[in-house]
Amino acid sequence: MPKIKTKRSAAKRFKKTGTGKFMHFRPCKSHLLTHKTRKRKRNLKKAVCASEAMDRQIKRMMPY
Repeated sequence: MPKIKTKRSAAKRFKKTGTGKFMHFRPCKSHLLTHKTRKRKRNLKKAVCASEAMDRQIKRMMPY
């Protein structure tokens, strides 16, 4: 049986924590920033845990 390959795009976007959860950075931080408030942009910097629904998809893409 061959090894299962990791989707490289997912590996670059998500990191696994010690407890097994997946962290990711929020979208909407690359362009059209002039009309977004400072508070909104500041909060977009922070990494967040993926939701349970997203977790299942990520586990399929990253089998390790």
